[in-house]
Amino acid sequence: MAEELLNSLERSDKYYLGSGDGILWAPRYPRWLDQPGFWDEAHIYHYELAPVFTITFLAAEGQPPGAPLMPRVLSRRWTPAELIVEYELDGLVAEEHRSVLPGGYFLSEWAIRNGSDADRRLLGVAWTGQSANGIELSSVQAAAGSVSFSHTLQDRHVHRLAVQVTLEAPDGGVAGSALLSEGVADGPRWELTPFPDKWRRGPVTAVQVDGVSPRGVLYAAVATPVSVPARGTATLRAQARLRPTGLPAPQMSSPLATVIRGHAPPKRRAEPRRPAPGAEPGAASRASWSRFLDGVPGLDCSDKFFERFWYYRWYGLNLCSHEGGIGNHVYPGCCEGTGYFHVPIAYSAQCQARETRWLSQPDRARGCLLNILAHQKESGQLHGRIYVNHLAHTDFYFANWGDAVLAVDRVHPDDAYLRAVYEPLSRYAEWLDRQRDREESGLYDVIDHYETGQEYMSRYMAVSPEADSETWGNLIRLKGIDATVYAYRLQRALAEIAARIDDGSAAGRWTAAADRTGTAIRDLMWDGETGMFSDVDPRTMRRTGVKAAVCFYPYFTDLADADHVEGLRAHLLNPAEFWTVYPVPSTSADDPYYSPDAEWKGKRHNCPWNGRVWPMTNSHIVEALATAAIRQDPGLRERVVELVRKFVRMMFHDGDLGRPNCYEHYSPDTGRPSLYRGFDDYQHSWVVDLLVKYVAGFRPLGGDRFVVDPFPFELDSLRLSELPFRGRRIEIEIDAGRFAVSVDGERTADSAVGEPLRVEL
Repeated sequence: MAEELLNSLERSDKYYLGSGDGILWAPRYPRWLDQPGFWDEAHIYHYELAPVFTITFLAAEGQPPGAPLMPRVLSRRWTPAELIVEYELDGLVAEEHRSVLPGGYFLSEWAIRNGSDADRRLLGVAWTGQSANGIELSSVQAAAGSVSFSHTLQDRHVHRLAVQVTLEAPDGGVAGSALLSEGVADGPRWELTPFPDKWRRGPVTAVQVDGVSPRGVLYAAVATPVSVPARGTATLRAQARLRPTGLPAPQMSSPLATVIRGHAPPKRRAEPRRPAPGAEPGAASRASWSRFLDGVPGLDCSDKFFERFWYYRWYGLNLCSHEGGIGNHVYPGCCEGTGYFHVPIAYSAQCQARETRWLSQPDRARGCLLNILAHQKESGQLHGRIYVNHLAHTDFYFANWGDAVLAVDRVHPDDAYLRAVYEPLSRYAEWLDRQRDREESGLYDVIDHYETGQEYMSRYMAVSPEADSETWGNLIRLKGIDATVYAYRLQRALAEIAARIDDGSAAGRWTAAADRTGTAIRDLMWDGETGMFSDVDPRTMRRTGVKAAVCFYPYFTDLADADHVEGLRAHLLNPAEFWTVYPVPSTSADDPYYSPDAEWKGKRHNCPWNGRVWPMTNSHIVEALATAAIRQDPGLRERVVELVRKFVRMMFHDGDLGRPNCYEHYSPDTGRPSLYRGFDDYQHSWVVDLLVKYVAGFRPLGGDRFVVDPFPFELDSLRLSELPFRGRRIEIEIDAGRFAVSVDGERTADSAVGEPLRVEL
């Protein structure tokens, strides 16, 4: 079944490869996809290494080896497990399976078919050419079939990571060479390497890294003879292993490390098992991905966009995952994206926890949050990013920690987990009070436009003409609606957790804090005349009146009531403001700074929030609209259906069911993604969680209770199976307007769509 799911995601325009351990191949702007191997950059966590290696085939009918055979691409197809490229190779047909296995193994496995009546002899050479800067030349070693060296990489903040690079021909390699050259490594061009000259009499094992200067290019190569019988097939495997070295044992810099250690990290996975000689190309990677998919709930839905995106999203979550037990990555978790986003980030951790809670095991969902808390500052503030081997330039982001923590616990309850998060989250809430609400207003300060994760918006310009500075720091003060709602939900969560772990006095204290914050939101941020919440200028304590998508965030809490719903309808559902062709723009369409084209003040920006549709914001807005529909206005259910459908369909290139995506932001007019950014599979939102709660209708209510209440998507059929809930397995089936619920394989009850079913185990 899992391999069928992999095949169902097959497409020809995709190429990202990884295995969920923090090491992956997802080049932003690849130049060499049609060249064998991995010449475009790889990432070891957020550190970049390029190239990895390529494969060149030489004619070897006699000695020395002849000219390189020039591969011509016939086809390319991708699944999460492998990139399969078919070539014409001087009369041969060769199929290459590229994959990335746990442990940093980059594999290029070949099946070469000979349709002629004559045997063919080739020499397969795996080789790389890397800048000698950062390579410890004394570490270079070569043997028959392998070359290794230590390469120190550097990130954007001038921090370094040592990586042991091993290039191998594990199945019959006859030579390994490492040669230092003053130039050039201009792409994977065999004729520019030193090897045609040094291997005049055949491949040799040698290391030559001396010279008047250590600068230049280190060329490394391993060679394997390949005999392709007449009317037969031969195989070849080459691989590189990129293994970080010098990383410390799991580090917790938080003064509360002893508290968090009470929730022990799971053990690291055992050393990965490399493919056995003669194994079918790609088999090891397919097996690795199948093991992951076996822990994913199954979805079979008549709306194929929902079904396809469900499995595509699980692929993206695993691609961006990382292991625990390595450096600052104490727990298994998830990175925000690829490239320099391949690092746990606070703003997206709240999203990933909501989605990965639906895996059969809770370790990754809990780890998304615990990794951030494990490195809490002395002040109580939280780092915005957790780099694997340093905590410099980590910045800060507001996030909805309270709802994320409780979301995980609703599905996988664990008092030890709640105790682990309670004290650090309490200290963070106290830091917010001290540093971000010094006037004790109940509203919380944003001090630059980056820390909300939503830069370049009118809401900041309303309090300072310097707000769009590209410098992090104390440039503005704005009582932010998003920051304050997050604080409110955290205070409510801390009260619930304190009561759960038998601290009644603390529960009362946090309840009082939440009541104060909630009252401030309703009294100071709500404008009854315009019917909208907004930010507040702390200099005057007046509302700014700027209309942004975050102004709807109070609607996913218990603060909005029937008096507020008309404002939601008037503004959110207004095509002239937020209900665009593809809702919801991050800033109202009638804002003077609004741009659907990612422009801020006439210049296209990387991450503008002045009109683009961000999956992150849409996730919040679906929750807001759905909560209002459940609590106050059932008529809004139809608009939830419309929003979810448009949201999911927006994330398919040109509406093509075979080409799902998830970029940072999209056009509200065309739904076109931010291709120019080069970051697909960006885990900065939650979609799996929305499909569970509103399409299938399964929503935990606390304790052993849940409700099944599908919104009116008018599906012909849906089957959501193997959904974990408190150690049980839930299945929901929808058929022609009716639905049934099963627990651990036994049918429990049934009802009609529109008639919620409450269940207590």
